[in-house]
Amino acid sequence: MTLPLKVALGLVLAAVAVVGLTNLITIGTTRGDVHTIADVADYNADAIVVLGASVHADGTPSDMLRHRLDTAWALYDAGAAQAIIVSGDNREANYNESAAMKKYLVSLGVPSEDIYEDHAGYSTYESMYRARHVFGAQRIIVTTQAYHLYRSLYAAHGLGMEAVGVASDHGAYLNQTSYSLREALARTKDFFNTLLQNPQGKTGPIAAEGERVDLAESGDLS
Repeated sequence: MTLPLKVALGLVLAAVAVVGLTNLITIGTTRGDVHTIADVADYNADAIVVLGASVHADGTPSDMLRHRLDTAWALYDAGAAQAIIVSGDNREANYNESAAMKKYLVSLGVPSEDIYEDHAGYSTYESMYRARHVFGAQRIIVTTQAYHLYRSLYAAHGLGMEAVGVASDHGAYLNQTSYSLREALARTKDFFNTLLQNPQGKTGPIAAEGERVDLAESGDLS
């Protein structure tokens, strides 16, 4: 085996080891924080944080997102928190995840003023960072699919929040294998984002200077 090939193989093995180790740490340190709705009904969180996912062209949530929102409604109805932060992507004028999420929750009966839109939740880490530094949350419940919860909770803990999660799975999803493979790499990325307390997101500073939302005020102002 030539030296360049040995070096390349060594780099590949090192990368695999880093991904494997960071995934083990992320999952291993957060697995115990995943609960059922009944478990956290009296958690008294500052907010339930719903992480964004794709929205159809007609503005309705995809199945994956709808299941996250249904879980958030159930948590709210159980009294686990009096505020819901819907964190999604709104970079394009004709695509607004957080607005679609709020509209759906209102249709379920959640008062509009109790739903806070985070328009800059472009990634999981950014959503957690903004929950802490823009919305001022100290104690949260995160709802998303189980495979995604570990990374969310790891970031939340690393950012200084008390956080538990409730999985919103309703059976298998189309392309789940692809989601899970991408998630393994994303856990590694957010492991280091959390380690470094990275204040920069995909589109620049995650929390603009002076940007604050008060969870004691109406969510219709967010």
